[in-house]
Amino acid sequence: MKLTFYGHATFSVEFGGKKILFDPFFTGNPAATTDPATVEADYIFVSHAHGDHVSDLVSIAKRTGALCVGAAEVTGWLNSHGVEKTHGMNHGGPIPFDFGSVRGVNAVHSSSFPDGANGGNPMGFLFTTPEKNFYYAGDTALNMDMQLIPLWAKLDFAVLPIGGNFTMDPTDALFAADFIKCNKVVGVHYDTFPPIKIDTEKAKADFASAGKALLLPAVGETIEL
Repeated sequence: MKLTFYGHATFSVEFGGKKILFDPFFTGNPAATTDPATVEADYIFVSHAHGDHVSDLVSIAKRTGALCVGAAEVTGWLNSHGVEKTHGMNHGGPIPFDFGSVRGVNAVHSSSFPDGANGGNPMGFLFTTPEKNFYYAGDTALNMDMQLIPLWAKLDFAVLPIGGNFTMDPTDALFAADFIKCNKVVGVHYDTFPPIKIDTEKAKADFASAGKALLLPAVGETIEL
């Protein structure tokens, strides 16, 4: 699998001929180096409705024709903005797609659109595919529900927020890695704005001391997982 990091919590995962984009935030993102008009996607998964996760959602969805997946309130909002290809979901059992299945899981956060519309429940996503399994936590605090993840899948990697203030910090993300029984973590949602600046070298060292790898790809970098 290939993961491309676009800055903040925006990234894509490519496998099986499909490109899955997560939480598209290019416009207004001081860390972004990619023109959103060049970003391709077959699917767009939206963890919640905050502006730093959806600023380019409508434009990319309309241009690419990607299937947009998220809470029913998110997809309803998209429909009201002219995006027709959507799949509403919520926390619950796995949903089949042509690349594998996805389960909506708990995220402890909040969710509303910049225009004040209801964004529904924030969530994370557990992907099980013939190639690899991975978990994107979305924006979340550390929570005990993470211990359910290993009951459903053995993870090859996880994408976790590490910036603190609004989400887990590196210390809590390390606890989360234990909860989900995953030793390979890609960190997101850090360093974009002053409240979420972290000591990246210390974070990587702390993960290494615990026998885990914290991967922090550069903005625009593609890594193999």
